[in-house]
Amino acid sequence: MIDMSMRSQVYEWANLAPVGVSSALRRSTADVPKALTAGREYDLFIGGTGNNITKPAETTATQFIVIEDIACSPQLGGAVQIRINTTDYFQNPDVTDQAGIPGLASPYPRGAPSTVDLSAAEPLNSDQLLKSFDLYPDVYVLPGQTFQILYTPETATGVGVDATSTEVVAAFVKYTLYDGPDALIANKLLELGVTINPNNVDWYKRSLIEQQQRSASMAAAAAAANGGQA
Repeated sequence: MIDMSMRSQVYEWANLAPVGVSSALRRSTADVPKALTAGREYDLFIGGTGNNITKPAETTATQFIVIEDIACSPQLGGAVQIRINTTDYFQNPDVTDQAGIPGLASPYPRGAPSTVDLSAAEPLNSDQLLKSFDLYPDVYVLPGQTFQILYTPETATGVGVDATSTEVVAAFVKYTLYDGPDALIANKLLELGVTINPNNVDWYKRSLIEQQQRSASMAAAAAAANGGQA
């Protein structure tokens, strides 16, 4: 069971916003798709397009984040990338930049079509993609670091996309936030080379409690023995 200092978080972004603005804090049924530029990186949190929050994603000195899953719409040649501070997690073998994991390998939602034909009466292809990529090992965001989840389309939605367009793309990230004492335990597990997940954090807590109980029992037994000798 996850307590309040260990919280699972899910964030979904889409290129949807009210008419007349490029981004908004909340989604509504009246939102319309916003045009995307091919090759441009869109920050899911503060990128200025679609639903956004008001501050960069970051950890405080008492927080630890484990990113567990990322995905994006497969159409438009979309890809999703993780950036920690200024370093991209997914890079080419020669350490040059790349767009990240393609939506064809990690589609969102699962079963999404690889392309969308807007001219068709039913603008969906017959294929239904399942994921072939797992984010393993998980990505750790250490205390005090900032992180970005970046979506990049390889082809554009077209300039002047209007309210009648159905070309909508989305991206997704799932992570667990460890706060306070749980963040300290996460850092300790990192030092020990143990995978950081809720089960292992709970295991470490139980180990500490059992160790304290053994120490208390040994101290009580020693005190009783010394009292008996006196």
